[in-house]
Order: sequence, then C-alpha cells, then structure tokens
Amino acid sequence: MTAITVIGTGNMGQAIAGIAAQAGANVQILARDLEKAGTTAASIKATAGVVGDAISGEIVVLALPYPALAEIASTYGDQLANKVVVDITNPVDFATFDGLVVPADSSAAAELAALVPAAKIVKAFNTNFASTLVAGEFAGEPTVVQLAGDDEAAKKLLADVIVAAGLKVADAGALKRARELEALGYLQMVLAVREQIGWTGGFAVRA
Repeated sequence: MTAITVIGTGNMGQAIAGIAAQAGANVQILARDLEKAGTTAASIKATAGVVGDAISGEIVVLALPYPALAEIASTYGDQLANKVVVDITNPVDFATFDGLVVPADSSAAAELAALVPAAKIVKAFNTNFASTLVAGEFAGEPTVVQLAGDDEAAKKLLADVIVAAGLKVADAGALKRARELEALGYLQMVLAVREQIGWTGGFAVRA
C-alpha cells in the first residue's frame, strides 16, 4: 500500500489527501497547526502531525503556497532524498496578479528540484481547482490531473494513486514542461478572478 504525506491543510491539501485516502493509501497530514492537521486527518482516517515531524510517505505532496517551498526544502533536506515530491504551486505575483515570479526559462518545480536534487520532483495538481478534485469529475468526465517530471517511475507511482481514486492523468512529459503547466494554472486563476469562470470551473482535458 502506498504511503503519502500531504503537507498543508488548505483546500488543495484537503482535496489531495481525500484522493489519496480514496485510493486506499496510508495518509499522513502535516501542518503548522496541529489542530488543523488533526481535523483533516480525522475526516479521512489519516495520521496527523506538525511541520518538522518525520515524514512517513514515499510520496510527499507540498500543498503549500510557492513561497513556502524553500522553507520546506530547508526543514526536511535529506529526508526528501529518493522520495516522490509533488509540487502543486503556481508561482503567481499576488501583489499585482500580473504574471509569474519565476524566470521565463524556469518554474517553481525547477527551483524546488535545485533545492532538493536527490528528490524525484513531479509537478501535478496545479491546473486543477480543489472543487474539481473533490467532485472527481468535471464537464461530465472524470477530472484529469496533468503532471510532468523527469522520473518515469515517480510519475507512475503518483498516477496510479490518482487513477485508483477514479480520476484520470495526462502526462505532459519532462519536468521542463512544468513551466507551461504553471502558465496554464495561472491563466485559469486569472479567468476565475476576472469572473469569466467559476472556482468550480477550469480547463477540461479530454483524451
């Protein structure tokens, strides 16, 4: 049985933890606030702890804002070696909401890979709103999670969990495709902020 650690208890963290539990994984929830971690964990029969506690999952989902990635990399360091580390962030400039804050030839996922080079980084979930993950379907079809990464086995391990929960996966290829996924995630957020779509909407991917 796959073991998954989700760091973060926001809407995305709760949604992804729910997917992991639905897939039959052993789930650990870590947050800065133990009470919040406990509340999320209780709803899916997971274990709870605080950031800084030992990681139990072979897959570690960083369900956190982009600025927190460096802190987590520093906190856990070698503990992330050889683990599948999932970056869900969209590195948006929230002060202006006018673009991404990473260089044009880079991505949040690439920066994370540089911080924890022994980890197997996978970009995923950043093009999904939490509501579509919770619902498990969008536009009449199973919700599709787009992902990218350089380690094929790492992507398959994560994909197997997603599929076991009844969702679908679209593999965009190497980790360098994270840049395009982050741009797509940002555009989707812009449309929602401008009220062109709802936060229950987004881009549908169909095979």
